[in-house]
Amino acid sequence: MLSLGPLAFASPWILLALLSLPLLWYLLRVTPPSPRRQRFPAMRLLLGLRPSEETPARTPWWLLLLRLAIAALVILALAQPLLNPTQPLRGSGPLVLVLDDGWAAARGWERRLEAADGLLEQAQRSGRPVVLLTTAPEAAAPPAGEGRALPQQSAAELRRSLQVLAPKPWPVDRAALVERLGDARFAGAAEVYWLSDGLDAPGSRALAERLRRLGPVTLLRDPPEMLPRLLLPPESEGLDLLLRVRRVAGGFPETLVLRADDEEGYEVATTELAFEPEAREAVHRLTLPLELRNRIERLTIEAEQGAGAVLLLDERWRRRPVGLVTVGAADGAQPLLEEHYYLERALEPFTEIYRDSLDGLLRRNTAVLVLADTLLAGAEQEERLRSWVEGGGLLLRFAGPRLLEAPADGLLPVRLRAGGRTLGGAMAWDRPAGLAPFPDQGPFAGLALPDDVEVRRQVLAEPSLDLADRTWARLEDGTPLVTAERLGEGWSVLVHTTANVEWSDLALSGLFVEMLQRLVALSQGVTGSGQEPLPPLRLLDGFGRLVPPTPAVLPLPPAGEEAALLGPRNPPGVYGSALSRRALNLAPALDTPRPLPAALPGLSEAFYGADRERSLLPWLLTAALLLALGDLLLGLLLRGLLPGLWPRRRRPATLALLLAGGLAFAALGAPAMAAAQEPGAAVGDDAFALSSVEETRLAYLVTGVPAVDETSRAGLHGLSQMLIRRTTVEPAEPVGLRPGRDELAFFPLIYWPITSGQRDLDEPALAALNDFLEHGGTLVIDLLRPDALGGFGRGGSGEETLRRLTGGLLMPPLEPVPPDHVLTKAFYLLQEFPGRYAGGALWVEETEERRHDGVATVILGANDWAAAWAVDELGRPLAAVVPGGERQREMAFRFGINLVMYALTGNYKADQVHVPFILERLGQ
Repeated sequence: MLSLGPLAFASPWILLALLSLPLLWYLLRVTPPSPRRQRFPAMRLLLGLRPSEETPARTPWWLLLLRLAIAALVILALAQPLLNPTQPLRGSGPLVLVLDDGWAAARGWERRLEAADGLLEQAQRSGRPVVLLTTAPEAAAPPAGEGRALPQQSAAELRRSLQVLAPKPWPVDRAALVERLGDARFAGAAEVYWLSDGLDAPGSRALAERLRRLGPVTLLRDPPEMLPRLLLPPESEGLDLLLRVRRVAGGFPETLVLRADDEEGYEVATTELAFEPEAREAVHRLTLPLELRNRIERLTIEAEQGAGAVLLLDERWRRRPVGLVTVGAADGAQPLLEEHYYLERALEPFTEIYRDSLDGLLRRNTAVLVLADTLLAGAEQEERLRSWVEGGGLLLRFAGPRLLEAPADGLLPVRLRAGGRTLGGAMAWDRPAGLAPFPDQGPFAGLALPDDVEVRRQVLAEPSLDLADRTWARLEDGTPLVTAERLGEGWSVLVHTTANVEWSDLALSGLFVEMLQRLVALSQGVTGSGQEPLPPLRLLDGFGRLVPPTPAVLPLPPAGEEAALLGPRNPPGVYGSALSRRALNLAPALDTPRPLPAALPGLSEAFYGADRERSLLPWLLTAALLLALGDLLLGLLLRGLLPGLWPRRRRPATLALLLAGGLAFAALGAPAMAAAQEPGAAVGDDAFALSSVEETRLAYLVTGVPAVDETSRAGLHGLSQMLIRRTTVEPAEPVGLRPGRDELAFFPLIYWPITSGQRDLDEPALAALNDFLEHGGTLVIDLLRPDALGGFGRGGSGEETLRRLTGGLLMPPLEPVPPDHVLTKAFYLLQEFPGRYAGGALWVEETEERRHDGVATVILGANDWAAAWAVDELGRPLAAVVPGGERQREMAFRFGINLVMYALTGNYKADQVHVPFILERLGQ
């Protein structure tokens, strides 16, 4: 290889062909162009004329230079010129590539493969063999006798199989690689490149020392801002989830977008999380309705791949709605003696609690019903409660004086003996009993028993053959404390003592909370007995994608620390079955990630992609081809085969200018075209103006938050498709607008989602929006969450953001939508305006008939309409809709259609001539 500063030639001997250019000049110079045939007119026209004979003896000099340039470009291309060439391989041994392929390598995996491919290309040119070593443990153990083998491969063969490599979703084990290397040596000194993931790990220094014994070592690493992030398990705080992300390096501010998906992959929520410049960990509170929170199956960091950017959720993060059955006004008379006092404090940290009558709770969507010494009011109520339990609910009952004296109903898991049992007291021989260890087959298996819990009174179960199978907890003497029976898809559970401190001390212990937590999780039928191994269902690959399990994966043990379980035999993923699932995540198995030390002894360092080697061969061949085409055109012109195109004197100069223009276009035109088509480029040109006039388009304001902008685009796309199906409006694809840069006058309606992450509008943007409103445009402002407007003026969580972003707008006075507003009857008859969420108020401008034809210029709400309208390319919804499901989505589409028709047609439906037709439809 011949190096000339930043330029090198891989085949420099071909440059000797440049010495033949003078000979080529001489040959081309003495070779004139081929003669052309000239047809003469009749001889009489030539009388008196003296013909001059002009025959060129040499080729024009500019044509000689063109052809010499073509020859020089071909010679230079064949010499394989390299820009920013890497240093030639040192030593005489093989090239050793050490590749970190653990979870942290997923981010920027393409950069690692590019670096490896460049090194392999260099080894291929020099004919050096290659040894490839990976630091993450393999899913399948190597066969016996091959643990220390270091097979050498040809660089060409390894380059072909390089794209098959993929990161693994578990940590690296550099100490194991040191052991595998052992005392291996090569015939000559090797050149070692360590393609690291940038993170420190046990065995890093030992590996560096061992690699130095093979030859000179170069460590490639990522800059600090490119190191991976780790999504930590969220913490429950009331009804909210505290989302936590940890990054390896600080020193710069950063904003991440977190996405929550349900089991089907549909988006449940997106939110932003911001890092302070020096912070290594950031926390964000995610507030969602209970129905949405319980649907979350997966949290991901958007725009980042890898198992560390994904977190799978199971029942440990669910909050099940629990109903406490109240009877009359007696509840609450003596709080410290009331059963609900202890139940509420034990259930509140991990559930949503409702208090109502049994009939009221049966009409509500609850997972658990708690009857604390409460009797059923007749056979009809018992039948309705049985249907609820058989449908999948859990009925939890506590004993007490009422249950002890009343006849048993058909929903008790066991038959009870009359009279009960008293332990301890002045007139009794027995003393209060403690708890026996929990059976292995029950849901309480593994819970620690406190020493201070004593039971003084209980109701007894009649002996039966299946009593042992129905018993989940016992006293020291073997009598049942908790019994249960399976009814259909649900459970009936009885605690044979009270829920307060009247009969036992159980309600005062932490065990009471843990037992209730196990029972609430059991209500959904997703937590098994905890004693059977869980087979793999879906696993995470190295890029954070859920894939089917492979035969090498073992079932997950029923108990154990995640740090000890995670690995090739148990990669992160979901284990179990439809009735018993457990999520195994990467983050709990990792220590706090740290970057590699700044300088490992004896290693030279470089960043991925820094001064990357680039081959100039394709560019030189392309330039030679273009010049050859120009030479062909010039030759045809000089031979007279292109007559009449240009005056003879100007033909060569014109062709030269065209050729130069073509080369300039090839060099500069493509980047300019790419820049013109970048997302967010201005659309206010003449072509777009003409297109907007010819076609109706829905538009949205670009917020700068990618997830929100994509939802707006997909939502307006879905609404446009629904308009085409159901109305005569046929809108084209929606467009994102940046006020102040793009013309707004072409659009009758613009959708503006508002989030806290948006920056304030500048003066040109405010002026453009004010002009849009002044001339009758309709701006639909969506705060995306119902709690963002606390009654508009009473402290909603999004009101401050709304005031900040609209501070410079000429906002008209707003009022709640009147029952007879045109929006309620523009196309469909509506009385509510739901989106992804329901219940939020809708505010409109107080309009006048003489201004803008009575059409409101501002419509304000907070139901996230775009998410309800959003569909993918196949028309499938992209976001869940709660609490009304698909029926609510249909109403959201109807509101969207009314909104568009209102903006396009004005208030014509307010005319009295339409009243009979509306009344007729109401009658139907």
